[in-house]
Amino acid sequence: MQDHINVSGVLCSSYDTFFEAEKKIADYILEHKSEIIDMTVAALASGTSDATVSRFCRRCGFNGFHHLKITLAKEVAEERGKSVEVSNDISRDNIAQSLQNILANKAAELTQTVSMMDPVQLGKILELIEHARTVQLVAVGNTIPVALDGAFKFNQLGIQAVSGTIWETQMAFTCNMGPEDVVIIISNSGFSKRLMTLTAVAKENHCKMIAITNNAASPLGQASDYHITTATREKLLLGEFCFSRVSATMVVEILYLFLAVSKKDSYDHIRRHEIAISEDKNN
Repeated sequence: MQDHINVSGVLCSSYDTFFEAEKKIADYILEHKSEIIDMTVAALASGTSDATVSRFCRRCGFNGFHHLKITLAKEVAEERGKSVEVSNDISRDNIAQSLQNILANKAAELTQTVSMMDPVQLGKILELIEHARTVQLVAVGNTIPVALDGAFKFNQLGIQAVSGTIWETQMAFTCNMGPEDVVIIISNSGFSKRLMTLTAVAKENHCKMIAITNNAASPLGQASDYHITTATREKLLLGEFCFSRVSATMVVEILYLFLAVSKKDSYDHIRRHEIAISEDKNN
């Protein structure tokens, strides 16, 4: 676990993978961040056990409870040092403050997502995408728009890319892919059974696999050749509901920008595309 990783982000991203006892620990930490800094393992383990807390900390990527507290203390200090007071509350009774709260949490999502990116691995991912025969971006449910956006952006750069809204069509395309192709799986949780089925087919065809999920330890994260971890803080704003498209969308944007400036003919492809659709824009 890198020191700059945000505790709240880690807990929110991994929340769906926790056991019930671990969810109670995560809920308490998220609701009492300042108090946790001065607590002992035994105090936090009330209702469970010291061993459960220790295992929970290691599962989240920390060396132990002390490491989690140190990281949390830095996070709390940074939040207190901000000039604008923010919280996790959203209410139409105070729209101005709620906007600041939403902005702070979304900015934190993006900041943490970038902080978790490995430059070496990112470079390898960009190399794969740039030289792939075809890039397929696959998703189900709420992340389908992110996959569609990625396919649009890559095609603009002259990289042949496909995506779709129909699961069966996505699977049919994967069946025809091979070693020269790349499959990018986009999933918040990384636990989608449909995407795991598609991943198995892609691996049988020796395609290179890139996963964009909230959890590198998820089945999709583990099954892929490369993984980009996205952060989400949606649980802080909406309780049990933990879906956010912001971080995954930014990852696609980051890939697009790096490829745009490094691929030799990217600007020619963008210009050609803009000219082709210019008549439609003027109407």
